[in-house]
Amino acid sequence: MTRRKTTDEERSLFRDTIAEARPLAPLPGSSAAKRSAPGGLGGLDGRTDERLRRGTIEPDARLDLHGFTEHDAHHALLLFLRTAQQRRHKLVLVVTGKGARLAPDAPFDMELNYRSRGILKAVVPRWLGEPSFAGLVAGTRAAHRKHGGDGALYVYLRKMG
Repeated sequence: MTRRKTTDEERSLFRDTIAEARPLAPLPGSSAAKRSAPGGLGGLDGRTDERLRRGTIEPDARLDLHGFTEHDAHHALLLFLRTAQQRRHKLVLVVTGKGARLAPDAPFDMELNYRSRGILKAVVPRWLGEPSFAGLVAGTRAAHRKHGGDGALYVYLRKMG
């Protein structure tokens, strides 16, 4: 069996896709690792983190990003977090959605796979680590099932300075 040759277009598409790749987990010792450490949210004591894990703390506010474009979602998230911080909220919920599920026997299609994962689910955690969010976000944690589970994030806000 001989392999077919890869076209220039396929190589270019591959390079473009790989250029957008990000690590699945933050590097140890980085500020993102401290902010999203599995043992707890940055700045939270163990009791509060445990209550979040169990879903016994109700968020002060909620933003549902279903149906937003990437650009509009980024703008809405930044505005929402700024407003929540000004209102002295401590914990907010950001709903990204889980993305559509692929059939287990579906053929691999890079573009379809990227879209079906749920683009907002993939990019919102990355946005929360950006410099424009640094003064707002103290930490993040996956939401409890009753608050959206894998399709939502708790965002713990920094106190206004």
